[in-house]
Formats: sequence, C-alpha cells, structure tokens
Amino acid sequence: MTPNPLLDIRIGTMVRANLDDPAAYVKQILPLGFESIQPFFWQTLGGKDLALLAGQIREAIGDADVTVSSLGVFGNPLEDGEVDRGVLKAWETVIDNAHLFGTSMVSGFTGRLRGKPLPDSLPRSKKVWGPLAKRAADKGVRIAFENCAMDGNWAAGDWNIAHNPDAWELIFNEVPDDNLGLEWEPCHQLVYLIDPMPQIRKWAPRIFHVHGKDATVRWDVIREHGVFGRLPFVQMRTPGFGDSDWTRVISELRLAGYKGAIDIEGWHDPVYRGDLEITGQVRALEYLKQCRGGATYLPNPM
Repeated sequence: MTPNPLLDIRIGTMVRANLDDPAAYVKQILPLGFESIQPFFWQTLGGKDLALLAGQIREAIGDADVTVSSLGVFGNPLEDGEVDRGVLKAWETVIDNAHLFGTSMVSGFTGRLRGKPLPDSLPRSKKVWGPLAKRAADKGVRIAFENCAMDGNWAAGDWNIAHNPDAWELIFNEVPDDNLGLEWEPCHQLVYLIDPMPQIRKWAPRIFHVHGKDATVRWDVIREHGVFGRLPFVQMRTPGFGDSDWTRVISELRLAGYKGAIDIEGWHDPVYRGDLEITGQVRALEYLKQCRGGATYLPNPM
C-alpha cells in the first residue's frame, strides 16, 4: 500500500488514562475518525497496571490505523509532597513502559517550586530532569514539556515553568539534552498575547508533540477592562472555534519537518463542553483534517 503523506501529521485526541476503563472509551471514539490518541494521567497513575492498560488499548485499537502518539503525565514532579512524589514516580514508570503502548514519547508539565519566582525552580528542575532525560534517552524516549501556565506566571505558580519562551531558553540551557522538547499549542501563547506563528519557526526543532487547542482573544474586553480586570480577556477554544489559522500552523509545521500528531485537547471550550464535548471534538477533527489538506489522497501517478 502506498503511504499517505497526509498522515505524516495525524489528527487525534487525548484520552483520560485514569478512567475506570480507558480502552472502552477508545473503542467508542475510534469510529469518529481519530487517527491518534494520547492517553494521559492526572498526577499519579492511580494504581493502573501499565502493561495491562497497554494491552487493553492495543486490543481496542485492533486493526484500525490509529497510533498512540504520546503518553501524558500532568502533575508537579519538582515538589516533595506525597502526591508530587507520586508524580515523579509516574514519570519514571511511564518512561520505562512507553514502548508497551507503541510510542516513544512522554509529555507533561515540568513542575515548579510553588509560589516562587520562575528562575528559583531551575536548580531543582535540573536535578530532576537531568536524570529523567538520561533515563528516557536510554530507552529511546523523548520528553515533551506542555506549554501551559496553569494560571501561573513569572512571579509565582503551582505547576509548570515551561509556559513562556524565555523559560524555555532557561530550561534547555540547564538540561540541553536533545530528547527534551515541547508539547506545543497556540492556545497558551495567545493567553499571553504572543503571536504563535513566528514561535513555530523559531522553536520547531524542539516541538515534539502538538495539542489541538485554541483560544479567542476578546479585544473588546481588553480595550474596556484590560487584561487584569473583572472580565476574562481570553477564552480557551476547541480548534475551529478560536483565533488561530490552523492551515498556517500545519503549513509551518510541515515546512519545519514536523512529523507527529496534533491531538485535540478538549474539556476547556466554554460552549462545546459537557453534553456537547464530543460534538466540538468531532468538529475540530473535521476542521483540522481540512486544514491539513483534506481527507482524500490520490497517489502521484508519476
């Protein structure tokens, strides 16, 4: 069979691995047309047996042309609380078992020293991520840092220091390993009023995974109330409902040689949530496929 070059960039979705039966959810959504999935854990593994879960997800996928793009761990591995230590253990376990899922990537937050200015976290970040990067490299695994601030900023925060390009410079200077990169999405840059397009061109070598999430900047609110006023000046949106031109995003990714997945991150849209969650995700799936170049592919006869 002639490979389909459109699938050099797959359009998929995230799957909560902490669900009682993640594989059943995977089986339920595959007929909708998703081409990849990213199972992810919120903080700890919650007692999940990764070997068992990997087998269940492989069985759910069956013969479908669907890949596991990455595994996610979203917590704070830099602090020393009981849950935080569980987050660090989850990172180690997921790195060691990523191959069981057929993936070579693990994604998530860097963590942060809570309530401290961002640079204060760098020594601890180096102490944690230096060994984790080596552990991952020894197993052929890449690590991608999500670029979400989780309501933090340069002065303080609870979860993640990898939300700002200035922070990326600091992080990768501390731990310059080639298998450390970014899980990038335009949403979190628009929240900071950063133009995401030139950022792709500059940071493309470090973009390992992409989340399909967008934002709408409410300029009318900014002009009247500012960015720190009573009303929210930005809304997180599912792709197709936000400000980003995903045709340009995907074009820039292709120009940079990106081959991987854009996995839709749902559960944030103020409109398409709850009973409309899957409606929004399917619209995003169709929209991103259209931006990618259409779902129909005819091999070049030459």
